[in-house]
Formats: sequence, structure tokens, C-alpha cells
Amino acid sequence: MTSREIRQKYLDFFKARGHAEVASAKLVLENDPTTLFTSSGMQPLVPFLLGEKHPEGKRLVNSQPSFRAEDIEEVGDNRHTTFFEMLGNWSLGEYFKKEQLSWIWEFLTKELNLPEEKLHVTIFEGNEFVPKDEESREIWKSLGISEERIYEYGVEKNWWSRFGTPDKMPSGEIGGPDSEIFYEFTQIKHDIKYGKKCHPNCECGRFLEIANSVFIQFKKTDEGKFEELPQKNVDFGGGLERLTAVVKDNPDIFQTDLYLPIIKITEKYSGKSYSSPNCIANLRIIADHLKAAAFLIVSGVIPSNKMQGYVLRRLIRRVAVKMHELRGNPKKGEIPTDAFEAAIADAVLLIYNGLFGIEEKTHRELVVRVIVEEMEKFGKSLEKGLNEVKKLDQIDGKAAFDLYQTFGFPLELTIELVKQKGQTIDRKDFEREFKKHQELSRGASVGKFAGGLAGHSEVEIKYHTATHLLHQALRDILGSEVFQKGSNITPERLRFDFSFERKMTEDEIKAVEDLVNKKIREDLKVDRKFMTFDEAKNLNAIGLFDEKYDKSNVSIYAIGPDYLLDSNAKDQRERGGYYSLEFCGGPHVEHTGVIGGIKITKEEAISEGVRRIRAKLL
Repeated sequence: MTSREIRQKYLDFFKARGHAEVASAKLVLENDPTTLFTSSGMQPLVPFLLGEKHPEGKRLVNSQPSFRAEDIEEVGDNRHTTFFEMLGNWSLGEYFKKEQLSWIWEFLTKELNLPEEKLHVTIFEGNEFVPKDEESREIWKSLGISEERIYEYGVEKNWWSRFGTPDKMPSGEIGGPDSEIFYEFTQIKHDIKYGKKCHPNCECGRFLEIANSVFIQFKKTDEGKFEELPQKNVDFGGGLERLTAVVKDNPDIFQTDLYLPIIKITEKYSGKSYSSPNCIANLRIIADHLKAAAFLIVSGVIPSNKMQGYVLRRLIRRVAVKMHELRGNPKKGEIPTDAFEAAIADAVLLIYNGLFGIEEKTHRELVVRVIVEEMEKFGKSLEKGLNEVKKLDQIDGKAAFDLYQTFGFPLELTIELVKQKGQTIDRKDFEREFKKHQELSRGASVGKFAGGLAGHSEVEIKYHTATHLLHQALRDILGSEVFQKGSNITPERLRFDFSFERKMTEDEIKAVEDLVNKKIREDLKVDRKFMTFDEAKNLNAIGLFDEKYDKSNVSIYAIGPDYLLDSNAKDQRERGGYYSLEFCGGPHVEHTGVIGGIKITKEEAISEGVRRIRAKLL
């Protein structure tokens, strides 16, 4: 069974049970400053899980391309990736545990024909805040799962909320237990270094999580207790890569049709075999990183030193280093040839051709050009790094980490270089530096890589709405050629990038600031509307009009007085019907008065034809 067949079987299965197939979100969301990437199928649906009505109804299903930058360092084993595809279905207050667990069990055992005896399930064990999930246990037992294949885990494994464990949830926040399904690869012998007894969450590789049903059923009260929600939601996620692997009873997701074509090409150009224990990790990293890079490029990302562009640059440069390692010691500064990038681009685009807006013929030239250009730039950086190694009299763990951080040199490559100096590197020193860097990165990533479920604090929501007012004010003062190019929000400030060819004057900056604050003082209503793409375009809603919008249903936010969204009107703004109308997925305040006011603190250039404004709330 191919990955395409599995994907379609899943969608058809849930559509036959009353689910509407909703379009997947873009990998890089243009108007969501709370996250760098779409990292789960749940992420675009958070407003609806929080109670907002979805225009397609209460039962939804789709397959969502996702990217998790925090997993970059984990890639190399048989299961971790940065890019993946998440199959998901949702119930927004309609069906609950009985239907969900029964259906996903039926899909796995009947549609995919997975042997029941190799499937194990987990439930929430309960704690002082929330009782054990006995309801799920009884449902699993009614489906024929024996007690010895039902495992209990605590809040770290089988609980979901936007803020983590129950004790960390603020008053009013929602959450609930989840129930996971694991596949057992009986051909893998348990490694006792991971514990005396193997179990689903053991790290030895014998078990692989393939399905997770989250039951959002509780709300935290002001007293720190938990009460049942009137609207109980289901959020399911299952990785297509893992499901494709278990259908073949193969624990290595890289041996599926989602990666094998890329692996084969890399073997050809590196001269190394996937069967070699010394090469397998590098071949997996290259396959994952180049697939992720291709998707990011198609999504409009280009390599840079900031935000999404920095992640893309890091992916491509890691590929260059891993190819350097595989090919031994090539000529000075040598990097993979253009033919390699072209062949990889063909392989990735053909795997997904016709899916998620991917068109092999349309996107091939772009993907190849961006990767080749970045490889060439890194070739020069690689030479600089080699020269830096020659200059250093002594390379300790910290110096080795600095080389890794600055030039992308892995520890193994540095070790080989310093052997010529008769030196050795203490791996523990390097690992200490690396761990410190990871801790700092994780701290900086809060709100950026939490599945899009963080970054929705009250002040950040105010900033998000303020960016809409700022965008329209810039267009009013500078002209209609102004369009958003990016944004970033923290609890301390907003940052807004826009197209404009010159430096703004002080008078222009003041005029924009005054106009935004005027609209805030007017306390304009903020409302979300759903309509077809053509209706939104006819209303002159601000957005990127490309083929990736779901033509049948788009989300727009309108800011204005008692406006009327009339699809027959050519331009509502000319009639004074609203102030701002923009494509967006939220979240926003309900009226502008609560924002208070903003102060523009800086205006600067960030690239040719693109300016940046920084502002903070008053």
C-alpha cells in the first residue's frame, strides 16, 4: 500500500462518516505572527477548538504538511523528521470518545489491515486535578483490547493543553487527556539500557506511536479545579510517514516511498550505501532536510539570517556538511553538484506532485536555483571554516562548538581536522556547550514552536489586531502599493515588514501612528467573516491572491463600525463600511478600544524594497 493510497483511504474513511474535508493551511502562514511554521493539523483550527463556529460544520478531516524546527538535531534515527504530514480529524462538540476510538481502531485494523496483536494503547492515569480516564479504558476493552495492552501514563505523556501540564494551566484554560496507539515491531529486541521492561513509551525503538486522540473536555476554574466543558472536542493526529512504515512492518520510515527516491539519488551522488551503519544517519538527514527545504521554498521562503529564512539556510547548509562527510575529503571547498540538487528536486516534487499546491514542472526551477545558490554561498563559508581551524593553536570543546555554530561544522568533522595537529577534543565539553545552546534556543522558542498553541496571550492578541490597523494606515498614508511582507509579535512589541521603496519621513511616521491611534480611540468593532475567495477578492480584502487559498472558503477579519459585507460592492471602504478588511486566521480583540494605543519606535530598511516598523503598546 503506497503513501498516496493510505492518505486517500483516511480521507475517504472519515468523509464517509460525515466529515468535511478542509483545505490544509500553508506551511508558512502569512498573517499569523505567533508561529514560524504550521507544525500540526490542530494549529489552524485552534479558534474553533476554543468555541468559534467553523463554516464547514462540526466534523472535519484533512492532511496537513507540517514542519518542526526544534526537531532538526533529532533527525538521523529511524523516526524523527523536521517535515512530516499529519492526518487529522476533529469533532467540534459533536461526537466524543466512543466514536473516535472506535473509528480510528476500525481504520487501522480494517482499512490498513494492521494486526491487532501488534497494537497497544495508552490512557491518562489521572492525578490530583483530573481523574483517570476510565471511559477510554472501557471503550478499548469493548473493542477487544486486553488489559495487558492498555497502559497508563501521566500528564507528561497523556495530557494536552496549550500551556502543558494541568498545574501550569491558567484559570479559564481548556485541556484534556489523550489516548495514543502504538505499533509493536516484534522483530526488534528490547535494549535494557532503556530500562528492564519495554513499554510503548520506551526509547529502544520496539514501539512506534502512530495515532493520538486528544479529548478536550476540561476547563480550569479560578479556584484551580477542573470542570467539564459543555462543548467537548476531539482532535486526532496521525503521522502519514509512520503509518506508511507500519503498514510494511518496517520500523524505518526512510524505507517508505516518501523517502526512498531521495535516498537512492543521494547514494548515487555520494557513493555511499544506506546499508552502511556509518552512512545511514547522514543519508536520512539529507533526505529529510532537502524535502523540508523544497517545501519551504515552494512556500515562499528564501535563505536569510532571520526567522523562516534562517531555518531554511540551516537545513541546506547541514546538507552540504553531511554530503562533505559522506564523500570523504573532496577537493578544497567542493560542494554537491548542480545535478544532485536538480535530481533531488525532481524526486521531492514528484512524490507530492498535485498535492498541497505542488506542481513539479512549475516549481522545479525555483527549488533548484535557491538550493544551488545557498550551497555555493556555503562553499565559501566552508573554506573560511577550514582556514579558521588552521589558525587555532588549540581546539577545545568550546572552540569546536563555535565552529559548529558559525560554520556548520559537526563535531566529527572537526575531530578529523584536528587529528592533523595531534590534538583530541573532549566530547563532554562540546556536549555541555551544545546543551547550553539548546536550552537557550528552547527558551527563545516558547510561543514559536508549540504547535501554534502559544503566543495567544491577551497582550499578543492586542498586537495582532494592531498590525491590521498599521497595515491599512500605511496604505492610506503611503499608497496602495504597500503590502505586508512579514510580521513578528512578542509580549513586548510588534514588528511589521512591508513593501516600500524609500525611507519614510518623520511626518509620514507620525501620520501613520496618529491614524492607528485614531482608529483605536474610535473603538471599532472587529469581526471574523467566512466567504468564498472570489467574494473576498471582490471586496478588495488585503491578501496574497494565489492558488493556495481554499477557493470555497476563506477567513477574513473586518474592522469598522456597523459595516455590511456586501459581495456586490466593488469597494466597501469607499462607502465607509469598514476600515480594514484582511485575510487572516486570528486571533483578535473584539473591538479596537481595548488596544489602548501604539507608539512607533523605529523604521528601517531590511532589504531592497522592504521596510520594517517596530512599535509597542502604550
